Amino acid sequence: MTAGSPLGTVRHWWRFRHSLRRRWRTTPLSVRALIWMALGGLFFSLLNALVRQLTLSVDPMQSQFLRYLFGVLVMVPWLWRHGLAAYRPVNLAGQFWRGLVHTLGLVLWFIALPRIPLADMTAIGFTGPIFIMLGAAWFLGEPMRRDRWVAALVGFGGVMVVVAPNVSTDGGWYHLIMLASSPVFAASFLITKALTRYEQPGVIVLWQALTVTALSLPLALPGWQMPTPWQWLGFACTGVLGTLGHYCVTRAFHAADISATQSLRFLDLVWAAVLGWLLFADVPSVSTFAGAVVILMASLWIARREGRR
Repeated sequence: MTAGSPLGTVRHWWRFRHSLRRRWRTTPLSVRALIWMALGGLFFSLLNALVRQLTLSVDPMQSQFLRYLFGVLVMVPWLWRHGLAAYRPVNLAGQFWRGLVHTLGLVLWFIALPRIPLADMTAIGFTGPIFIMLGAAWFLGEPMRRDRWVAALVGFGGVMVVVAPNVSTDGGWYHLIMLASSPVFAASFLITKALTRYEQPGVIVLWQALTVTALSLPLALPGWQMPTPWQWLGFACTGVLGTLGHYCVTRAFHAADISATQSLRFLDLVWAAVLGWLLFADVPSVSTFAGAVVILMASLWIARREGRR
């Protein structure tokens, strides 16, 4: 049996797969959480770029509704396979509260989305970890170690390097609207962390999609217009990317303290700057690059610290 034969290739792939699974099982939970968070950030960056493109020609509230509607449709195969009973929540009221808070944050986010560059939008969203760390310490009783504070504050300083030159421009109001969404999303993520104590990640992701879709429908109807076939395809892709992103983030929250995962979100600015340049010809400024370097160093530092711990 030669190594290049089909059977040999299958055996090689099977051994490689088992090797990865063994390594994953021996990886510390804190490192797993950081990996899940990094993957979630990449999926969300791709999602944001696609949604921004769609929102340039579709009403923002309609875009919000369709993005989450397709998020529900993406999970239908899992519902069919495991049955509705497997996705029955322990705390139904908590799921609806999470959906209500997340919908409010999305309304602010979608209003500002088509008006500001992708990198700036992502950078402003990075103020969220500060609110999350405060809320996790005050409401969830999580320990706030000094290195987590240092990483968050250094990363926040990098965000300010990116954002400050743009707030005084013509689109400054939209920057402030985007900034207002950060504490709202922080509250949503804190509710998510509380739910992970007794809910499975798949249940949380499904019920978020269901509640946000239901709450977004009345907002979408006044400005509704029939999407083109390409727009329907684009919204279908947003459903896939959004579901993957929320699943990865929920797994990260399940594996470690929410505070430990937040500094790695700053890597999203790197993804956003690259995608903004490739898709929208948004050339990042010198301040964007400078802030990205600061954010990246803070992310790598706290990842190494969490891995050692």
